[in-house]
Amino acid sequence: MKLYIADDTCSRAVQLIANEIGLSPELIHFDVFGKSTSNGDDFAKVNPLLYVPALSLDNQEDILAETIVVISYLADQHPAAGLIPVRGTLERAKLDQLLVFMATEIAQKHIPLMRKLLTAEGIAFTTNKLLTAYKVLDDRLADGRPYLFGDTFTVADAYAWATMWGSRSGVNIDHLKNFAAWKDRIDARPSAVKALRDEAEIVAFHRAEIAARAA
Repeated sequence: MKLYIADDTCSRAVQLIANEIGLSPELIHFDVFGKSTSNGDDFAKVNPLLYVPALSLDNQEDILAETIVVISYLADQHPAAGLIPVRGTLERAKLDQLLVFMATEIAQKHIPLMRKLLTAEGIAFTTNKLLTAYKVLDDRLADGRPYLFGDTFTVADAYAWATMWGSRSGVNIDHLKNFAAWKDRIDARPSAVKALRDEAEIVAFHRAEIAARAA
């Protein structure tokens, strides 16, 4: 498998889940500004929308995109890892609901803030939406559960962890203590440590290549 990623994006969720399962996809970095990839692939042919993550399966024909689709697919293929409820169950519907909530109310709300696309009124409105959404997650953790869906780490935790972009969007959630403690737990997982390390290595390699070509 090939996994196309970009630094500090939701592709980290796929890395994290792959690491939890024990998969080792080839990581390919996509430079979102220069549009090049670390292995020379034309990313526009992989995903015409130029979004990461994109997962090229072992048959080299099928490509999956959209974070919640990719992480759910990988978790479904490895049920023994316990990363997602069984399809068709109420628990699965509830987890899917949580994933969609995070996609629409967190991931998509950060983007216009990070790209400086909003008026002052828009910034205030969107920031409030994000704070409300993160409070929902903080409240889920208020009963002492270690993870967003209960006692077990799931794809929901991976997705929330990979979309914590407050340092770039300007949204401060330090006051949400339950969520801060949850983040510390995720950060400490070997799968998360490996995801960040592997990302840093491929990004550094690609940027060195770009610099060498420009010299």
